Parts: sequence; C-alpha cells; structure tokens
Amino acid sequence: MAARTAADGLTLDAEAIALDRAHVFHSWSAQAHVAPFVVAGGSGSTVWDHAGHRYLDFSSQLVNTNIGHQHPRVVDAIREQASVLATVAPATANLTRGRAAEAILAHVPDALTKVFFTNAGADAVENAIRLARLHTGRDKVVSHYRSYHGNTGAAVVATGDWRRVPNEYARGHVHAFGPYLYRTEFWATTPQEECARALHHLERVVQSEGADSVAAILLETVPGTAGVLVPPDGYLAGVREIADRYGIVLVLDEVMAGFGRTGSWFAFDQHDVVPDLVTFAKGVNSGYVPAGGVLISSRIAATFDERVFPGGLTYSGHPLAMAAIVATIGAMEDEGVVENAAAIGRDVLGPGLAELASRQPLVGEVRGTGVFWAVELVTDRDTRTPAPASVVGALKAACLARGLLPFVAENRVHVVPPCVVTPDEARRGLAVLDEALTEVTATR
Repeated sequence: MAARTAADGLTLDAEAIALDRAHVFHSWSAQAHVAPFVVAGGSGSTVWDHAGHRYLDFSSQLVNTNIGHQHPRVVDAIREQASVLATVAPATANLTRGRAAEAILAHVPDALTKVFFTNAGADAVENAIRLARLHTGRDKVVSHYRSYHGNTGAAVVATGDWRRVPNEYARGHVHAFGPYLYRTEFWATTPQEECARALHHLERVVQSEGADSVAAILLETVPGTAGVLVPPDGYLAGVREIADRYGIVLVLDEVMAGFGRTGSWFAFDQHDVVPDLVTFAKGVNSGYVPAGGVLISSRIAATFDERVFPGGLTYSGHPLAMAAIVATIGAMEDEGVVENAAAIGRDVLGPGLAELASRQPLVGEVRGTGVFWAVELVTDRDTRTPAPASVVGALKAACLARGLLPFVAENRVHVVPPCVVTPDEARRGLAVLDEALTEVTATR
C-alpha cells in the first residue's frame, strides 16, 4: 500500500467532516452550528487527524480514556474475545463476565458484593434508582442541582443542570444544593462552614419532602461536568449519616470519577464513606467497548433473592466489553496507573495550576485531585463574574492551535488527561494552557 500523503490526509479529514455534517445528528447541539473535530487515531495521551496533526488529549474524550488510547493489552483482549465468542445472552454464565465482576469488586469495600452490568452510565443510574425504590418501597430521589447523571428518563431528571429542564418526564425527583465554596449558596467563608450548612440544607430538604417518601440520595462523588467539585472533608460522611438516619439508600455516581480519575480506584475511597449502590461506566475499560454497571450491597441484593428484579438489558455483560474490563483493570494494577494519576495530580497538575492561577487574571479558581481538575474562568476576580462563551471559545481555539485538545464546559476548562499521562506531557499541557490564557487575555 502506498504511503499516505498530506494531501490524502486532508482529503480524508474533509470527507469525515462532510459525512458528519450530512448524516450525523449530534447530542446537546444546535445542528446548524456543529463544528466537528476529526480524530482518526490515537495512542496513549495523544490523538491525531488524518492529515497528521497531533494533539495532546487533555479531555480524555469525555473524561473516560483513563488507560489512554489504544492500550495494546486491552485491544488484544477485545480481539481475542471476538475470536472466541462475540456475544452471548445475559442470562447465561460466562467466564469473562464473571472475571470482570470479580476484578471490579476486588477494589471496593466488602459490603458491595454484586455487579449488575449495563451498557453505559445513564442506564446504570436508571437501574440504581430502580433498585433503591424497590428496596425501600419509596419513590423520591434527592440529587444535587450541580450534577449530571445521564440522558435517559430518570437519569436526566436526576441531573440538576439545564439539560434536565426540557426532559422532565420522570416522577419523584427533588434537588438540593451541594457544597461549592467558591460560589457558595450558604454565605459560607470556610470549607467547614460550607460543609455544615450544605448538610443542614440537604437534611431539611429530606425532612420537608417527607423522609419516609425518599428512596435514595443520589450524588456524584465528585461532580464532574458541573465543575470538578471535590466535596469538603466530612460532607459525604455526613450524607451517609443522613441517609442512615432516615432509612434512605445512598447512591454514589462514579461514572466519571471512578477507576483512577481522582487518584484512587474510586473517589469515595478518599471520603470515609461506603455507599449502598455505586454506578460506574466510562473508566472501567476506558470506553473501548460500551459498558457500565451498578455495584450492589449485600443488603440490597438480598431483597431480590426471592423476588424478581424487574430489569434487564440485551447487552448486559457483553463479552467484548467484559474482556476490555478484565484487561483494563489488570493493566492498571500491573502498571501502577492509579498511583500515576495520584502522583501527577500531587506533583504536577496541582502545583502547576496553582502557579498558573497566581499569574493569570482570567483564572478565578483551580480545584481538583488526581487527573481531575477544573480551571474556572472569570472576567473579574473580585466579583467572580463568569467568563462568557466568547472567552471560553477563544481559549479552546488557542489551545487547539497549539496542539492541545481541551475539555470545556460553561466558564471552565477541565484539565482531565488520561491517567497514564506522563509528567512531561502534563507539564507540556499546562504550558500550552498558560500560553493560550495569555493570548486570550491580551486580545480582550
């Protein structure tokens, strides 16, 4: 086969864009204004288009390629499984599925004993809500306003952000404000005040709704798309106490935060709390094959020992996804991927972003842990006025022009590279972000 020329690559990129614009309907977008970005290949923390332009992936796509792009161990596992058994019904016993469940449960507290596999995070949340309602005999679900739980019936209504409003067809959902000291809803001035007042607010919401009508408190352990809002010390433990006080199921959503993203296997590992149900997806196999699931405590699982669980999915525990999970977790264990994420956050991203914030007037706050950080952009540090879309768009363009693929949301840039990112790559990404901020500040 003849070597591809630059002209060939440009032609393929143009074809990809033309086909996309002609035939693909994009999520969360006004279709006439979609400007697709071509990704033709990737390796580790780098992606490229057909023409050969390379980008350091500081987005992990949708914050899910934790083990990086095209990890050979995971790709080989998918290929091998496809050659043996490409699909199987969920009611069967399948060795790869069993090994995937075993591998996941090896990294959670002993109280969590079962895995219900789904196809993604949204249907994991749907089934966690179903489990909680059936277990308690109650209906209501309390979640945070600053949250995202997925784009299916109950999951999108559990979501707190604007995407909930056009989709409010599910019943029994109530929202409360969680802790966010930088933009406190509680007139707090310290993390301790923010924690105590947010917990008081949550308990009052539960009481006011009628505690005996609340089936679940559903929270992202670290809200991701809402801004990487790491909860203050004691908050999640306090939520656990509220749930126990009123017989409510505590569901922690680890779809984005799980499997190394925060520098630990699960984000709740850092907060002295054991949930009743845990939803996961994305990072469990870096999204190589769609997969998600619910980790279920023995107490809740026992509810369905003699009672039919009224839920199921054709592709629950799909063999290709399960093989990718086994290989991903094995590689993460053997290669110290979670430890690398913790070190990158502690030694490179945390200090680097703090230093950047000290110099860049557009930066109001940086916050995060592991390889899970947000840079909040403001036009005035004193008033904390959020930067408008035009500024964020200009910053994204400046990053792309310098070979950095960012993740932007509202007035923020999220610094979320793969968990396998090297210290040199992380420093290079911060340097590009610094240059882009300087450019945008100069042109305002």
